[in-house]
Amino acid sequence: MLISKAYAQMADASDELIDLANAPSPMDAFMMNMGLVLVLVGLFYLLLIMPQQRRFKEHSNMLSDLKKGDRIVTGGGLVGRVEKVIDDKEVLVDLGNGVKVTAMRSMIQGKTELKPKTVASSDKKTASKSEKEKKSTKKSSKKDTKKDTKKDTKKDTKKDTKKA
Repeated sequence: MLISKAYAQMADASDELIDLANAPSPMDAFMMNMGLVLVLVGLFYLLLIMPQQRRFKEHSNMLSDLKKGDRIVTGGGLVGRVEKVIDDKEVLVDLGNGVKVTAMRSMIQGKTELKPKTVASSDKKTASKSEKEKKSTKKSSKKDTKKDTKKDTKKDTKKDTKKA
């Protein structure tokens, strides 16, 4: 062999030494890691904490501005109109048809502009027509199934008589 083992080992070690010489110092590595952590904390604050604080502030302003006649949605999904502001924590809500409940202000999700749906006379006519159509299709499908069962029983009786 032309190259001795000791010389070959020395060449491998020199490559590793060159790589170690280019590595950052422990303080530089620490500062890069801390910089990355600070960037992540900043993004977390901007993307999650600030919008949540803004929504909380808007909700608390809406609750403080509640007055008689406002249409609201409760935490349970009930839609009603504020009948009376009892105190800072409670309001009397009219749900319609004479149903009135006391609700905690904190359970009010928001104000709404939804109006109760009223069925107009033209809508009633179209609704009744569609119901009539549904009933007629149900009746015709029942008749068809009765005819099919009658045909099947006739075929079965004919087969039985032929076999006998």
